[in-house]
Amino acid sequence: MLTRLLRALILLAAAVFLLVLTWPQAFGLHTTWVVAHLVSFRTIAVIGAIIGLVLFGLLRFMRPLRRTLGMAMVLLALFAVANVGILASRGFTANTVQVSTGPAGTETDVGTVTVLSWNTLGDVPGARAIAELAVTQNADVVTLPETTEATGIHIAELMREAGRPMWVHTLAFDLISKARSTTLLISPDLGNYAVTNAAGSGPPDNTNVLPTVVAEPVDGSGPTIVAVHAVSPIQYEMSNWRSDLDWLATQCQGDNVILAGDFNSTLDHMAGRANDGVNSVLGNCADAALSAGAAAVGTWPTSIPALLGSPIDHVMATVNWQVSALQVIESLDGAGSDHRPIVATLTPAG
Repeated sequence: MLTRLLRALILLAAAVFLLVLTWPQAFGLHTTWVVAHLVSFRTIAVIGAIIGLVLFGLLRFMRPLRRTLGMAMVLLALFAVANVGILASRGFTANTVQVSTGPAGTETDVGTVTVLSWNTLGDVPGARAIAELAVTQNADVVTLPETTEATGIHIAELMREAGRPMWVHTLAFDLISKARSTTLLISPDLGNYAVTNAAGSGPPDNTNVLPTVVAEPVDGSGPTIVAVHAVSPIQYEMSNWRSDLDWLATQCQGDNVILAGDFNSTLDHMAGRANDGVNSVLGNCADAALSAGAAAVGTWPTSIPALLGSPIDHVMATVNWQVSALQVIESLDGAGSDHRPIVATLTPAG
């Protein structure tokens, strides 16, 4: 009797654990330490569940454990199916194109803005590689967490030589660690921009540990552009990480905003920080990868395949923008950064 009770308790605990990992936001645990990390790698969790199913299937030949292992296999199967469903709803396509059409069905790119974001791990890929990527993608906005002002200026010079001039805006919390700098490049075609937030760390001026750049059009027309770098959810930064997500949500309260960068967060972590707008995930902003069916493609780390990684780099925008193309670039996995670049082309909605 005692053995049966113990087995029942173990199965119950396993069921609760798997349920929490499947949808931690239902329990308010999606931004807690350990759970936040585990839910970041849903595909790996599915693979782990499949391996568990195979092992338990082999062990079912042990008669005393047959019933218990059978129940455990049912739990793992349900866990795998649920997570595959969540991933499928977000999309596995790393390169998508969704053509926007005018009222008569003709293609249009009037007002198109192409946004490139790449956490460079402290300038590691080098200015030339970054500039070549930006020029190839015809980027109008380039957000570069962990990129210094000097490298940003060099990138802009190389882009100017290629016929794509850019203005450079950098905020740095210090000059000791390159990770404490974030650089934003904006095409003059979008007009003149000025940085409107301070370099001092922490709300209400900035994210807490790593700098975010907020740039607004000088003449008041055009989108507010935010180059994002939230701190990672390591054990001693959890409160700062949650505060960063809250602050970033406040940056997308307007009607015309584009956010891009390293959020160090998946869509799961942003739960509860959206306004009531359709498809919004953070403030008034929708996620471009989710709109394009690519939100399950990992941008970090580059040491594992993208479909196994964590989608923590994002391009987001308010509902006046729609996604006409999106790409998670895997061809530069050997460039030195641990993040993949993400590129989104946005067109005015309607």
